[in-house]
Amino acid sequence: MTFAYLTTDSYVCAKNDFHLMKKIFWGLLSIVVASTQFLSTVLKVTVLDDAGNIQKGAVVKLYKTEEDYKEDKNPVGGPQTTDEKGKVQFKDLEPQVYYVRAQKGDKDNSDGGIKTHKLDAGKINKINVIISD
Repeated sequence: MTFAYLTTDSYVCAKNDFHLMKKIFWGLLSIVVASTQFLSTVLKVTVLDDAGNIQKGAVVKLYKTEEDYKEDKNPVGGPQTTDEKGKVQFKDLEPQVYYVRAQKGDKDNSDGGIKTHKLDAGKINKINVIISD
């Protein structure tokens, strides 16, 4: 029969390793928790025409209230122009419902689909907006 003996030196070393691992674990956990608390609420908007074609160069505005939308005042974050994929992104938003205006030439989304769902906090929210004559 073989016995393993734990000397005082190896016990102190094992104890120090445990405390170091414990500190590393709690440190990493606090970083993960802190980073999830600071994630921005984002809305990605893709603009399409009524045939489903991507609309590059459409101007998109976001509003907090229906009144601001109707009067075309106080857009959140200013107007943005869609990229080659027909997309714009609004960052650092509050988790609420927004009203969206998209326009390119004589096409816009005034016929419907102007209201978002309540955005999920700390997540990337996505919507498609259809513009037509």
